[in-house]
Amino acid sequence: MKWQNSRRSSNIEDRQSSSFSNVGSTRGSAMALLPIIKFLLGSSIGRVILGIGVVAYFMGYNPLVLLDMTNSHQVSNQTLNHTRPNINNEQTQFVSAVLAQTEDVWSTIFAKHNAKYKEPKLVLFKNKVNSGCGFASSQTGPFYCPADQKVYLDTSFFDALASRHNAPGDFAQGYVIAHEVGHHIQKLTGTLDKVQRKKQTLSKTKQNALQVKVELQADCYAGIWANYLQNKGNILEDGDINEALRAASAIGDDTLQKQARGYVVPDSFTHGSAAQRQAWFKRGLKYGTVASCNTF
Repeated sequence: MKWQNSRRSSNIEDRQSSSFSNVGSTRGSAMALLPIIKFLLGSSIGRVILGIGVVAYFMGYNPLVLLDMTNSHQVSNQTLNHTRPNINNEQTQFVSAVLAQTEDVWSTIFAKHNAKYKEPKLVLFKNKVNSGCGFASSQTGPFYCPADQKVYLDTSFFDALASRHNAPGDFAQGYVIAHEVGHHIQKLTGTLDKVQRKKQTLSKTKQNALQVKVELQADCYAGIWANYLQNKGNILEDGDINEALRAASAIGDDTLQKQARGYVVPDSFTHGSAAQRQAWFKRGLKYGTVASCNTF
């Protein structure tokens, strides 16, 4: 995919340098806390303050900041890292370019329906992150949080996609991002809220089946993104579509279950089979319309 000359989105929130991976990086400075700890233990109020410091440490924050023992320059840099992407990081640039592509296609589609597209933020993190939907680790994989309307991504997932799932390629990575943005479309159109209400009346098996429809629709919406790039010209390269299809197959429920335990339990599917995921991506790619993506 020829993305290098594409515009970049301003909706990237970079937490990669201030995520949980940084917990413990100030151990050397922690020695300065020992006299203060002894002092705080001497009173009930001090013990409360100490407790807050401990909680802050395990949440990934430097307790020294609470005592103003680190310089303001370091703190300001941490704040900037939450909002400004690392422009020298090629992976970050790629994610920003794909997000911009989704903004362009969905803004166009919403405008055709006399509506304004509300662009989501995409949060880059490493290891663990605190989202509006709670704490999550990299093992969760990329996800969309309806509560804060943000997409969360640890780009190490792309390495796993290539090495563990044998689905390499930039277009495979773009498909993953476009799929998560698809969930944002479902939030804006009310689909996610309707599904959540419906789930409360269903058994676990039927809840899973309903969730599969949600995921397949997001795959179809990712296909709409691919359709947009295909029609725009000078972006797609030979093999790009096959990269996305290979990724869709690699993360199908049946594929993952066979790899993990050697057999498949369809009633436990939450994202759809490899064939289903490919089929709905192809449908979005072929028609390029929201109406063609009705999985319900």
